Amino acid sequence: MIEKRDFYIDGKWVAPARARDYAVIDPATEEPCAVISLGDAADTEAAVAAAKAAGPAWAATAPEERIACVERILANYQARYEEMAQAMSLEMGAPIDLARSEQAGAGTWHIENFIKAAKDFQWIHPLGDGTPGAMIAYEPIGVVGLITPWNWPMNQVTLKVIPALIAGCTMVLKPSEEAPLSSLLFAEMIHDAGVPAGVFNLVNGDGMGVGSQLSTHPDIQMISFTGSTRAGKAISIAAAETLKRVVLELGGKGANLVFADCDEKAVKRGVRHLFENSGQSCNAPSRMLVERSYYETALEIAAQTAAETRVGNPREEGRHIGPVINQSQFDKIQGLIESGIKEGARLIAGGLGRPEGLNKGYYVRPTIFADCTPEMTIVREEIFGPVLSIMPFDSEEEAVALANDTPYGLTNYLQTQDPARTNRLLRKLDAGMVVANGKSRGAGAPFGGVKSSGRAREGGRWGIEEFCDVKSIGGWSE
Repeated sequence: MIEKRDFYIDGKWVAPARARDYAVIDPATEEPCAVISLGDAADTEAAVAAAKAAGPAWAATAPEERIACVERILANYQARYEEMAQAMSLEMGAPIDLARSEQAGAGTWHIENFIKAAKDFQWIHPLGDGTPGAMIAYEPIGVVGLITPWNWPMNQVTLKVIPALIAGCTMVLKPSEEAPLSSLLFAEMIHDAGVPAGVFNLVNGDGMGVGSQLSTHPDIQMISFTGSTRAGKAISIAAAETLKRVVLELGGKGANLVFADCDEKAVKRGVRHLFENSGQSCNAPSRMLVERSYYETALEIAAQTAAETRVGNPREEGRHIGPVINQSQFDKIQGLIESGIKEGARLIAGGLGRPEGLNKGYYVRPTIFADCTPEMTIVREEIFGPVLSIMPFDSEEEAVALANDTPYGLTNYLQTQDPARTNRLLRKLDAGMVVANGKSRGAGAPFGGVKSSGRAREGGRWGIEEFCDVKSIGGWSE
């Protein structure tokens, strides 16, 4: 059992105003692995007050000095990299190899890309229309509230905290109470980097408590939230009274369009991507749409890939998937698998219950449904587990229509070796991100969606801009 940790407020570790213990559950064992305190209104108030008091001095700090602080955070992160990987493996069940390569690696990746973007960022520049003295300035928006999820803890924490620091904002972070250990470790890294007191504050809590208090607080100028679409809507409503900027990165139901001319690894790549992190990724390709002439071949590859996917203890090294986060999520996934069976989808891999040999822990069988139709619940709802829905299409136009027939719009995927089709469909697919043939979107590319996936653009210079107000200036003296 990890020792209970306090909150980080105004540069110090402080006890909560009122003791409300919360057990953090190891999803691999269903047993408590740590105890944290949940904050209340007094804790939120203290953290916001510290951030507000530190705001003017931090905003006035030269960008070069703020970047130097972030570089020290990166050095601390790299020095404690294994601790970070172990924390995430424990708190949310990421297999240790994945925790080392992807979960912890997401933190260094984003910090490095933000440093690069910050060094090229033009904080004030000419408007460019030929009007002398017309300038555009980027200035920190002020105190920001950051609310992060449990599924990719450091991915989302670094996508919010680091650009906020670079922009000159002060902040209060509320990490998920389901997976707080990595964020508490990250707070130690920030403290050891010499970030001034009050600039970064952390209060543990739940959405109804600290989350709602941040969303409605009059001294918070912006909320940056990653989580469910339902919670994103509630935050938007709560924040409206104080006219905050609200930046939302929400759910997804990604389509993966597989044409008959795809590369030979396309289907296996798509299935493995969906199963990664036990399917708990908002950008997962959870709907596979396959050209009919290739459909039966794709089903064989998909079923074989699922059969080869091992499920096991996250503390063990090797390529396998771990548990999902908690009992509630396990039950939800089981209910959706049951709905797929009842609604007539053809089960070709996995199914209900735990994998063989695992009678404890929130482990889900890697599951694939074939012959799905657009109205099925498993095709409409975000499952957030290792469950893939496959359906055929007959034409390019039908494929695009099926892909876009969803309230979500985060990430879509395309598999074809036809360059003209690739470029055509990359523009037609309705999502904030589209990826063809397993290629990278590039270092510092923005992450975010459209429609019910929110409209955040996190990462690189776009991520820094989200924490800035744009000031239009006339009469600037050269």
